[in-house]
Amino acid sequence: MAISMADIQHLRKMTGAGMMDCKNALTEAEGDFDKAIEIIRKKGQAFAAKREDREATEGCVLAGTNGDFASIVAVNCETDFVAINADFVGMTKSILDAALADKPTDLDTLKTLKVGDRQISELVTDRMGVTGEKMELNVYEHLTAPTVVAYVHPGNKLASIVGFNKPNVDPQVAKDIAMQIAAMNPVALIAEEVSEEIKEREMNIAREKAREAGKPENLIERIAEGALTKFYKEFTLLQQEFVKNPKQTIAQYLAQHDKDLAVVAFKRFTLNAE
Repeated sequence: MAISMADIQHLRKMTGAGMMDCKNALTEAEGDFDKAIEIIRKKGQAFAAKREDREATEGCVLAGTNGDFASIVAVNCETDFVAINADFVGMTKSILDAALADKPTDLDTLKTLKVGDRQISELVTDRMGVTGEKMELNVYEHLTAPTVVAYVHPGNKLASIVGFNKPNVDPQVAKDIAMQIAAMNPVALIAEEVSEEIKEREMNIAREKAREAGKPENLIERIAEGALTKFYKEFTLLQQEFVKNPKQTIAQYLAQHDKDLAVVAFKRFTLNAE
C-alpha cells in the first residue's frame, strides 16, 4: 500500500524516528500506526542488545529545580554528534522534567516513571533504535533545601545543584556558589566531612612525594599533614578561594551577604575528564 508523507511525518512526530525508518515501519505494518510504533521500538531493543558492550562516554547533563527540590540527570551516548542533537537533548530534558515533577528517591525509581505513554527506561531504548547508538541513563542526583539552585555549564556536559539553609537567597549569590562548585569541584563542604578514604589517599600521595624528594623520615608525617591542610583549602567548598575574587574564601563571601547563610548540600556531575 502507498504510505503518504503525512503519515510518515505523523509517525516521526510520535516516535522521533528518522523519515526512512518511519516509512519502512509503516510499510511493514501496512499502514497500522500501532504496529509501526512497535516495529520501531523493537528495533531499539535490538540495538540495545547488540551494542551492550560499547562504551557510551558522551552525553547530555542537565539540572533544574522545582520549589525546594533540585536534581541532575545525565544520559550517555557514544558520540558528540548524537549528544548535541536537539531530539536527544529534548529527551534528556523530558527525563529531568519527570524527575522534578515526581521527585523520585533513586535512579531505579526514576527509570520507571513515564514520559507520555512510555517508561523512561523504554524511552531511552527507543531512542537507541533511532540513533543506532548505545545510550544509558546512569546518573540521577537530587537534594531538598529551603532554597535550591541549579547550574548547567554551556555544552551540557557539567552541572551542579546547591541547597541553602534559608529561603529567598539572593539569586546572584546562589548562582555564584553553584558556578563555584561546577568550576572547582569541591569534595566536601568542610574538612570534617572529607571521607577517611580521601584523607588517607592524599596523605599517602604526600608521603610518597616526600620520600622521593629525599626528605628525612622523621619529617614525613608533618609534611603529609601539611599537604592535607593544603588539600582542604583547595577542595572543601567553604575554604576554597572564590573564583570571582581570590582574596575571599567562599565562607567569607557568604558571610559578606548574610552572616547566617549556609550551604547545606551540593551535588555535581560532569562527563568531562578531570
